[in-house]
Amino acid sequence: MAKRAAVPEQAEEVVTYRAPALEKGLDVLELLAVQPGGLILSQIAHSLERSVQEVYRVVVSLERRGYVYRRPPSDEFFLSMKLFDLACSYPPTRILLDAAQPILQTLATRINESVILSVVDGLKVRVIAVADNPAPIGFRVRLGTQSRLLTTASGRTLLAFQNEHRRTNLLEALVEEHRAAGGNPKPLLRRIERIAQRGYEVVADETLKGITDVSFPILDGSGDAQAALTMPFVLWVTNQVRLADASQHLFEAAVALNKQIGGTLPVRDFRLDES
Repeated sequence: MAKRAAVPEQAEEVVTYRAPALEKGLDVLELLAVQPGGLILSQIAHSLERSVQEVYRVVVSLERRGYVYRRPPSDEFFLSMKLFDLACSYPPTRILLDAAQPILQTLATRINESVILSVVDGLKVRVIAVADNPAPIGFRVRLGTQSRLLTTASGRTLLAFQNEHRRTNLLEALVEEHRAAGGNPKPLLRRIERIAQRGYEVVADETLKGITDVSFPILDGSGDAQAALTMPFVLWVTNQVRLADASQHLFEAAVALNKQIGGTLPVRDFRLDES
């Protein structure tokens, strides 16, 4: 009698193997990540369709390791920033942040506007560095904020400068998501093509009235966008720096940051027309 091959059985075993304690911990983290507020232990258990006893040890372990924290007197649990810190400690991200921080701070001080650095995070764009506007009035973006890739200046800039394979995969999923939400993706796809041609994005009144977003890609040596450097320019009565001048400073900062991580900005002679 012929023996059955062992390899398929091993492959099936790998696919069906589960680590219940680990999966419970991930369930808790993913649940807390989408909550506008905190949850008490019984709410966590109810949401995950598990008993309080099942969830208790997992939550306490996550608390002890610093991934969640408890806020008295309600004893609600919240997701901490430790996962974000871990992501920022990943070597490519760490190199990018170390290079970007002094450039962003100098730029924000020079133009009196906030400046943000964003990366692709799944099907969204996430802010990984912020230099706040030092002026008394301005627009501020929270560190770690997630937004939609297709409908933000940073997201479209990132999409325009991905390698062909990754851009195709991202756009297929994003177009399906956009259509499911009742949107027409065609104008946004055409806009991405224009960004790729001219080397940057500029759009007014997309997020808030009175704000013009200007965004440049930060490329690695292969020409793929590792991040987007974006200025949400706020027009206010006593602006000391005009949009065109602030955008020029942003361009120069993007050139410097591209150089530090091995890339070259695709646009050479930048000049923003405010007319």
